[in-house]
Amino acid sequence: MMKTDKKGRIHDHCVLVLNRNWQAISIISPADAFSHMASGNADGLDIHGEEKLTPVGWPKWLELEVRDEDLAIGTARGQVRAPTVIILKRYAKVPVFKPKLGLKSLWLRDKGICQYSGKQLKFSEASVDHVIPSSRGGETSWENCVLADRLLNSQKSDRTPAEAGLKLRRPPYEPKAIPVTLTLRNTLGIKEWNFFLVKIAA
Repeated sequence: MMKTDKKGRIHDHCVLVLNRNWQAISIISPADAFSHMASGNADGLDIHGEEKLTPVGWPKWLELEVRDEDLAIGTARGQVRAPTVIILKRYAKVPVFKPKLGLKSLWLRDKGICQYSGKQLKFSEASVDHVIPSSRGGETSWENCVLADRLLNSQKSDRTPAEAGLKLRRPPYEPKAIPVTLTLRNTLGIKEWNFFLVKIAA
């Protein structure tokens, strides 16, 4: 049965964007994808199985059959298939991603491990610790913040690790910027995206 746009999915982020070298660089909405295609900046990718991936320009895209598995967007000319992947015609770069300092980013950098006890934490157990406490002039920076067990961090309070009898597993550091492609995840389970996204081991 055709998936019609009953819940306003035209504005959901469910379209993977590739640069002209077919590298994944972002995820956008069908509305934005249609805008790129209608202006001639991108082609939609007509995907049939694993062997046939055909870039299709806007005029021809409007004539494509809307298959049962497709999301259909209602337009003035009737139902139009929403692409799952588009390819930019001129843009060739891969933007880089530089994480912002915060609990989630520290969780990723420190792999969910308390940097004092070595305990593998649940996210709810984790907190940000200033190695040199803020009250002692410590900065909120990558080089002075680590992931720490919430209870242990409370016990450390405004002391340095040495004063609290603790030792860091490794010196904190600022993560390197990485290609944005490596940050994109197929959380929606769109099978066509799997051709272009890096598979992360569980």
